[in-house]
Amino acid sequence: MAKRGISILKGIKADEVVTLLNKAYADEWLAYYQYFIEAKVVKGIMKDAAITELTQHAADELRHATMLSDRILQLGGTPLLHPQDWLTHTNCGYDAPIDANVLPVLEQAIKGEQCAISIYSKLIDTTREKDIVTYDMISQILADEVEHEEDLQALYDDIHEFIAEVKKNIQ
Repeated sequence: MAKRGISILKGIKADEVVTLLNKAYADEWLAYYQYFIEAKVVKGIMKDAAITELTQHAADELRHATMLSDRILQLGGTPLLHPQDWLTHTNCGYDAPIDANVLPVLEQAIKGEQCAISIYSKLIDTTREKDIVTYDMISQILADEVEHEEDLQALYDDIHEFIAEVKKNIQ
């Protein structure tokens, strides 16, 4: 633990930040796995576009988990060590893709991104002017999550429009 690096915290304790970051860390690992497995099992119309999006998002979530674990260590904490702890510490939970059709998979993914946006927005408020390093890192992650939601929603909307157009042409 870098003593000078911790000394820049103002009005917040390192262990409080570590607790919040570990919850986000659990979310990122679960999001990574959810995207990974969804990309493997998704089926239906425009599934290739969904697979591309889900695979990219999985990589981003793993990168976020790495960023969070690095910051937890900088603050003198320990990232969650056991996968079972991810489910007990998560903010956003985990939804298995029971219905692997593309639209329900995208709905689950959008819901997860919306939860992540809410959590990271709260972390921004908590760390603003108290922990600039964590604040900057969370700002980067939040920007990615906003982009993810937009990407997924656009694909979802495109599929709906395509289906509507096909139905119109059939009638």
